[in-house]
Amino acid sequence: MTLSMLPTPDGITPETGAPAADRILAGSPVFTTWNGYESNDGKRFAGTWRSTPGSWRIVYDEWEYCEILEGQSVVAHDDGRSWTLKAGDRFVIEPGFTGSWTVVAATTKRYVVVLP
Repeated sequence: MTLSMLPTPDGITPETGAPAADRILAGSPVFTTWNGYESNDGKRFAGTWRSTPGSWRIVYDEWEYCEILEGQSVVAHDDGRSWTLKAGDRFVIEPGFTGSWTVVAATTKRYVVVLP
């Protein structure tokens, strides 16, 4: 076992991307990800993620802890529940969650992801 210090985003080369085209509901969101940690088995990740405004379908098969650093997003579950997320909010999304993620104002989050 070891302890891994996470670098600040300015020490990481960012990756850019977007939701799959068939999942986009509105806008043209662009993701920037600064992945600061990946486990040896490739199943655990931690870092910082940012998205420009837009909306897309989400389907989680992984477990994710998030802390919103800035911006505003709305995460909606297919069962009708929704959560407005802003700076300081911390939450966990569990495998099996389906719904949508809407970035109202460019959103930055810290994340920890555990794949099955």
